[in-house]
Amino acid sequence: MTTIPFEPRRFRTTAAYYSRFRVPYPDRLIERVVARIDLQPGDHVLDLGCGPGQIGIAFARLAHADVTGLDPEPEMLDAAREDAIAAGVDAKFILASSYDLGPSFGPLKMTAMGRSFHWMDRAATLSTLDTLTEPGGAVALFGDRHISSSPAWREAMERVSETFSPERMRTDRQFHHGPDWIKHEEFLLRSTFRNLERIGVVAERVINADEIVGRAFSMSVTSPQALGDRMMEFEQVLRSELTALSPKGKFTEIVESNALIAFRD
Repeated sequence: MTTIPFEPRRFRTTAAYYSRFRVPYPDRLIERVVARIDLQPGDHVLDLGCGPGQIGIAFARLAHADVTGLDPEPEMLDAAREDAIAAGVDAKFILASSYDLGPSFGPLKMTAMGRSFHWMDRAATLSTLDTLTEPGGAVALFGDRHISSSPAWREAMERVSETFSPERMRTDRQFHHGPDWIKHEEFLLRSTFRNLERIGVVAERVINADEIVGRAFSMSVTSPQALGDRMMEFEQVLRSELTALSPKGKFTEIVESNALIAFRD
């Protein structure tokens, strides 16, 4: 079984790019999760590995939930607090990680995680959440599934990333696609959160080269910190590849934004 080593500042320098350029979680996806879990105003929601707080802020805004976000990266928390103020919601954001979970965070109606569960000790996290979650509560894992991109900008971004950050790309593949990697669903089915459902929303988005470059900088493997003094060169090469693909600078992607809901027994 593979557990990725804990690096609390893995996403340092990405906060400025993350909420602006990652695939967003549509309001209609959040609203469907609210309805399915029967989330009521004041219910306690934990946004675990919250990053800039996109999910927690959405639940505070759309469901009037009592939201607490945890993340080990101070820059992400600063961004989350600013975005919460801009959204006009009251949410707490705390410097902590899944390894810091304890009784003070419960009881929880729902724990949401957006592209963060794979960085944790997943079995230990679910075991702890079992002690903090109300009967009938749930864990919801949010993510996105790439369906297509046109022209082939994703392949270009991965190719350039491989050139500039080969070791990090290789390590990332080893952990997430190696023979010992266990999928999230298997961990959930072995836990008390074994009643699984998936909700998905498919949409086509038109994006430009600036957004693609920004998304690359939001990734841990090609963050400004990871690229160091090659950041400018990386951007120049990537933009050159993108211009060759689309001189007008317009690109599309079809993406499914989804939530895997795991109800507690």
